[in-house]
Amino acid sequence: MKILLIEDDFLLCQSLQFHFEKKGIALTACNDGLSGYTTAVNNSFDLIILDRMLPDMDGLAILKNLRNRQISTPVIFLTALDSLEDKVTGLNCGADDYMVKPFEFDELLARIRTLLRRIQPKSTQDFTFDRLSYDYINHQLSWDSQTVLLSKREAEVFEALISNLGNTVSRDQLISKVWGIDSDIENGNLDNYIYFLRKHLAMINSEMSIQTVHGVGFKLCKKE
Repeated sequence: MKILLIEDDFLLCQSLQFHFEKKGIALTACNDGLSGYTTAVNNSFDLIILDRMLPDMDGLAILKNLRNRQISTPVIFLTALDSLEDKVTGLNCGADDYMVKPFEFDELLARIRTLLRRIQPKSTQDFTFDRLSYDYINHQLSWDSQTVLLSKREAEVFEALISNLGNTVSRDQLISKVWGIDSDIENGNLDNYIYFLRKHLAMINSEMSIQTVHGVGFKLCKKE
């Protein structure tokens, strides 16, 4: 998971960086509004944590401009502005949640988990690429006429890979998406499921493979 934090309180940034890294979550921090907005526009994040009062460009302006550009990345306002009017304004401008400082990290983490779970419904459409197809409902993986059924956990790992087809998905991202952002699962468990999926792909004579990107993670792509 990749989170962008736009916050001018350096100590708070350091604190959140420490806590998120302990959970295996990648955090990019920007300390002024303009650099935060530019970073949000030019990069892909799973979620943005945004302060309201920022130098150069305030939080509301950042959010309005992101939504005007059709950037739908979930945004949580994290701010000292705690009046009902402030909250309503923030939500009406396109924020997905609103938290008031001071706050507990565990609550922030829970809200992130709930928000991402709510806005990322499971696809009901079949996935197709070349001669590969995948049935989200029945967890059926096919290459031409040959098929194999995946277990629930195998399906969750595979779906995380096909949603980033051709791109590397880090170990932390896979573990966060499949087991949860606060999971303490060991890397060996993930490796087991990657092994099972590779066997399934070989079983149906697929020309797709799950490549290991050493030191980073895995990617699903066509064999070279």
